[in-house]
Amino acid sequence: MIIGYARTSTTDQKAGLEAQERDLKAAGVERLYQEQTSATGPRKALAEAIDYARDGDTLVVTKLDRLARSVADLVSITKQLETKGASLRVLNLNLDTETPTGKLMLNMLGSIAQFERELMLERQREGIAKAKGEGKYKGRKPTARAMADEIVRFVDKGMTREAVAKELNIGVASVYRVLSSLKS
Repeated sequence: MIIGYARTSTTDQKAGLEAQERDLKAAGVERLYQEQTSATGPRKALAEAIDYARDGDTLVVTKLDRLARSVADLVSITKQLETKGASLRVLNLNLDTETPTGKLMLNMLGSIAQFERELMLERQREGIAKAKGEGKYKGRKPTARAMADEIVRFVDKGMTREAVAKELNIGVASVYRVLSSLKS
């Protein structure tokens, strides 16, 4: 059986999910698992797809980055499939792990993708540091500190810290933090 897996990081990426679904169906996918979740969180549909795979089945994805978050993750996924007697196919790379060359290429491309991601993150950190040095990067405005007067007013009225947090739509820890900073 040909099993498909499609994923986008956010629910805003509806077109991306539809494009993956179209490409997977064109590749002959008989059973499709899809989800809209970050690669860093739990991927329930991926776990279900791998669990469903049997001997001789193929898990198909449109791109490598839709499947794995790192080389270690990729190796883990391919090992799980291999243990079940299933293979992996990546459409945009025309790659299939049923062949020794496919397995080699998958590991090489996974390593390159992880390397590129790490370089991108490093450049991003450098850009943020440079912008901070030039006074152009201020970060997010602290919302709870801006509400310090309201927090104190509500607490003085006898409201619990939890009720204050709910009323102002901020975290309870933020209420405690603001109150403790005012005591010092």
